[in-house]
Amino acid sequence: MKCRITCIPGDGIGPEIVAQAKKVLERVAEKYGHQMEFQDILMGGASIDVYGEPLTQEAIDKAKGADAVLMGSIGGDAATSPWYRLPPNLRPEAGLLRIRKELGLFANLRPAVLYEELAAACPLKEEISRAGFDLLIMRELTGGLYFGERKTVVENGVRKALDTLTYDENEIRRIAVKAFDIAGKRRGKVTSVDKANVLDSSRLWRAVVEEVAKDYPGVKLEHMLVDNCAMQLVKNPAQFDVILTENMFGDILSDEASMVTGSIGMLASASLNDTKFGLYEPSHGSAPDIAGQDIANPIATVLSAAMMLRYSFDLDREADAVEAAVRQVLREGYRTGDIMSPGCQKVGCSRMGALLAERI
Repeated sequence: MKCRITCIPGDGIGPEIVAQAKKVLERVAEKYGHQMEFQDILMGGASIDVYGEPLTQEAIDKAKGADAVLMGSIGGDAATSPWYRLPPNLRPEAGLLRIRKELGLFANLRPAVLYEELAAACPLKEEISRAGFDLLIMRELTGGLYFGERKTVVENGVRKALDTLTYDENEIRRIAVKAFDIAGKRRGKVTSVDKANVLDSSRLWRAVVEEVAKDYPGVKLEHMLVDNCAMQLVKNPAQFDVILTENMFGDILSDEASMVTGSIGMLASASLNDTKFGLYEPSHGSAPDIAGQDIANPIATVLSAAMMLRYSFDLDREADAVEAAVRQVLREGYRTGDIMSPGCQKVGCSRMGALLAERI
């Protein structure tokens, strides 16, 4: 298979971690007889430095012409970087918001996996961490409260703010279909999270999800209120497979899930549109304080590349091989500084990438 991949190295540690993901993908291509065709584009601060804007139309067109996009990290230190003295629409993160809109990326996937070798880093009780967990949060990315009508007014001398939470059934249906499709590739369970005891938008959400579920008899559906889900994530995360939820709830729950794994440097993510196209990136930031020092953890980016193989190219065997390589390297005791523990061997970013590629 020929895989056309647009890469956005981005800012901070982005170029270093993307380079390691490319290394692993090239090894996959060599091992399994595929062709990886890469082209780089600038976005974020790197684009501002060259073009004066965080994302050019030319870069968007190149991204649209690919089968998938692999991204490193965007942004810098808001306190010191000149990028953050620019108007909001010219700051690095504006490029990310624009590319999501231009590419129609409405489904955000955030896996949270606790590896046995890293269980000691989990902040939960030992009896919980010992069991491990492997869950995925499917967050609707382009609707809801963040994209509804908003305004601030003064009424009778009192300031008043209004934010509107709106979903239509088509927006809900398309994200639910993605969740059930992906649950079919995993363990066959969807937990739909809402606030249907209070919100009309959640009652519609629940009704539409139930309609979609009828087309997936092999996938189990359960409903859970968002406040209960927040509690269950720290009480028994192993009960979850795919958590399906709307934009704001997903934003909050995915951050909670990332923290119970013990290291955000291990967490991949993907944003998909209504085709096989997706943008894949690590969940962590650009870490400008360690950029260029060859100490960043590339595993989240490598795991994002594995998600790309699985969801954009349907190369499940190859994705399994990448994930197995990560487990093997951890089992052998190799660690970057952020996940280092006594008795392990500390390695840098490029060495970790080489080790992962060798284990494919």
